[in-house]
This record gives sequence, C-alpha cells and structure tokens, in this order.
Amino acid sequence: MRFFIKNYGCQMNSYDSRRMADILISAGHAHACSLLQANLIILNTCSIREKVDGKIFSDIGRLKLLKEKASGNFFIVVVGCMAQSRFSDIVRRTPYVDIILGPQNIHLIAEIVDDIIKNKVLDATISTSEDAESKFRQLPNKFSDRGVSEFLTIQEGCNNFCSYCVVPFTRGREFSRGVLDIVQEVKNLISLGVKEITLLGQNVNSYNGEGRGRRNYSFPDLLFELAHMDGLKRLRYTTSNPRDVDENLARAHKEIEILMPSLHLPVQSGADAILKKMNRKYTRNEYVRCVEMLREYRPDLAFSSDFIVGFPGETDADFQQTLELAESIGYAQAYSFKYSPRSGTPAAQMPNPVPEDIKSERLQILQNLLDDQQLKFNQNFIGQYLNVLFVKEGRHEKQLVGRSEYSQSVSSTAAAASVGDIVNVRITEVASHSLIGVIDQ
Repeated sequence: MRFFIKNYGCQMNSYDSRRMADILISAGHAHACSLLQANLIILNTCSIREKVDGKIFSDIGRLKLLKEKASGNFFIVVVGCMAQSRFSDIVRRTPYVDIILGPQNIHLIAEIVDDIIKNKVLDATISTSEDAESKFRQLPNKFSDRGVSEFLTIQEGCNNFCSYCVVPFTRGREFSRGVLDIVQEVKNLISLGVKEITLLGQNVNSYNGEGRGRRNYSFPDLLFELAHMDGLKRLRYTTSNPRDVDENLARAHKEIEILMPSLHLPVQSGADAILKKMNRKYTRNEYVRCVEMLREYRPDLAFSSDFIVGFPGETDADFQQTLELAESIGYAQAYSFKYSPRSGTPAAQMPNPVPEDIKSERLQILQNLLDDQQLKFNQNFIGQYLNVLFVKEGRHEKQLVGRSEYSQSVSSTAAAASVGDIVNVRITEVASHSLIGVIDQ
C-alpha cells in the first residue's frame, strides 16, 4: 500500500504521525508524496475546537469520491483525538471509513491494514482504547528519515481536567515514559542527524518517570539527564502548566546550555474569576510570580502563551484584565482563540455564553495587542546576531530557513551553509511573523 498521512492539530499529533509512518514503512508499505498518489489515506485528527471537527468531516467526505473512483484496495483511516471522542458520529456520518483508531492505538495501524488486505474484511471499522503505556511499549525502535529538528513525546494525558478541555477523555490520564526509553529514542534520533529535539507532553512539566536506580525523575531531572548527550545541540519542550513550574525548572533554564531561552507558558485568561471557572488551579498573581521567577534565573527568556476569549461568563472587566496581563508580561509570540464548546466538558454546560460578535471583537483586540508585541520583540534584533539552526531550504535560490534560539523563523541567503548547520545570522529585516538576515563573510 502507498500511504499518505494528513496531520491536524498539535505537535503530539505530528509525533504520532511520524511513528505511524515508521510502523508502516517497517511493515513494507510505501510513503506517497501526495494524497492523490496514495491508496491508504490516514487522517490524524484533533478535537480541540469545533471548527476543526467540521473541517475533518469535510475532508473525509472528499475522500469518499476518491474511494469510489479507485480500482483495487483503497482505505480511509481516521485516527487521533477526534476518532476517540466522536467514534459514533464518524461511524454514523461516514460509514465508508475503514478504520477508526484512538491516539493510544496507533501502534496497531499496520496490523489492522494487513488484516484487511489478507482477509478482505469489508466491515473493518474498529475502536480500541488501550493506555499510553501499551502504545509506547509496542512502538518500533526503527525510525524512518528525520529532519534536523524533531518532536519526542515523553508524557501523555492530563490529570488537570480544565473545564473546557477534552484531552483527559481522548488521551487519558497522565502517563510518563521511562527515562532510559527516552534516552534511547534521543540517541536514535541523533544517529539520523537530528540536532534539535522538542520534548512533548500535554503537561510536560508534570513528567514523573522511572529513571536510573528505579527512582522517579522529575521533569528538571530529565532535562539535566539529556543535557550532555553527544550530538544534541538544542533542547526545547512544550506544553507547560504554570502550576507545575518550580525553582528546579527555572534553574535548568539557567544551567543547561542547550536548553533554548524560549518557553510556551499558557495562561488562557488574566481574570481570576475566569481562571477558576476554567479549573486552571492557579491565580493571575501566581502566574505573574512564575514568570518573574523564571526571568530571575534566565533574564533573556522569551515567553509565548495561549489565550481563550469569550469563555462563558467572561465580562468586559474580565477581558480587560486579560489585556492588562498580556501588556505586563510582554510576549514574544502568542496564540489566541474564541472559546469553542466541546461536548462532554463541564464548560459546555455553563450559563451566560458570550455572544459570537462580542467574542470576535475581543479576539481582534487581543490579537492586535499580541501581534504588536511580537513585532516589537522581533524589531529589537535588527542589527543583532541570532544563532539560527537551518531546518529547510527556502523558496528562493540558495535561501535557507531556520529557527533562532528564541523560536523565531529566520530566512537567509546562505551559499556557504546547509540544512542542519547552526550559524550566526545578522538580522536585517522584520517580516510580519519572521526575520530576514545575512551571514557575514
């Protein structure tokens, strides 16, 4: 079979898609360069927002036309969080889907596909819900090609149960992989030429895995374990919950040279009343103190964040507090969204929904502020040098695109450099959300 994987949503889905490709290639299947060249289409889905659900159902509908025109085997596979949370809806609305797998069952993909081919089973739609431990135990140690910057999942699931979030119902409760398992995967990635690794978890800094001597390792313990691995040039992580940031993590940012000075620290709202409704388990002041502590240890640390506007019951005063918080922190980058109710979550049943027009207005105001902050942050580097890891070729001749230590996208004409090189680039221009620079000869 020739497979093509379309990925939606978070970095963890990107990691899962990579591992499914590893599994299928190991089983003798071939990777197709485009959807139209494939006869095994895999949609790795997200279920964070309702808008994404609608897009995925539309995409599945378009695949039906390809399936009807295909001669021979043609399979549609839906995996990931939406597959887990909306299994019944997928079966009812799109009965031509052949396989449905939750995110903890991606390791079964080749086995199921091969079973369909061998036994010619027409009604192959299944849904299983093993735990993350089973998934990681059964993922293969062989890897297909990798880039120079890759994701690595170290922790899955969440115990926080934020009132708007479906993750505990799609990815389950928290599970942390063992330290030696992670170290081996890092070694495997380095052997394939990977220079930068981003550690992933729904709540990555609540990591609590078994380490050397069978003792439990905290997230800072894991960072220090990985700090001196030969060949690893850069280390990042996401996503963090402010309530799990402690002084040991702040110390890691000061002492670990390869730990990049950028941190995604979602706040969601600047109003205590809304944070309480969201069940975020921290206050506005606690978030601010967390940022201050991190900056004391690493003054140049650049912060990014997530915001939700229009949460049920959010008043004009609540929204103003969010604006004031954003102004006080000064973000290098941030993502903001209108609240989208998710079926089965407590927030979906909350009273006093905010009208859509007010949500849209507030979102635009917040995004204008955040865009302005990002622009000002980037403008500070004009004439300065940034350490850039080039990750791919650009659209223009001899152009390379990479990422700075502060997570900015940087492009430069680089005749003497190659993908995988880490180079000092002098910044000359600021585009809308990226930087342009030159390499001094």
